[in-house]
Amino acid sequence: MDSETIEKMCETIITAFSVGGVVIMSPALLAWLGFTTTGIAAGSFAAYLMSMFGTTWWIAWLQSAGAAGFGWLGTSFSAAVGGTMGKIISTVCNVTVKNEP
Repeated sequence: MDSETIEKMCETIITAFSVGGVVIMSPALLAWLGFTTTGIAAGSFAAYLMSMFGTTWWIAWLQSAGAAGFGWLGTSFSAAVGGTMGKIISTVCNVTVKNEP
């Protein structure tokens, strides 16, 4: 295999793992922040945000996502974000610097 084929394979693998990682880890991150299935956890970062800003649309959306999941649109969006992050990481990692005299 030539180096270009290997780079494309690595890019595909990194992007796929990024998509999967973001989709799987997003609900866990919401729960860790305090947006749980039973409501905002006392003493959490989510409770701090709510005390600072009150009930805003984005806190309500995060709580809804923490309680019921993202749904197909949120999951698709988080997959797109993960794919974009994977593509960027892969591109940065595959940059080759050539020193020519």
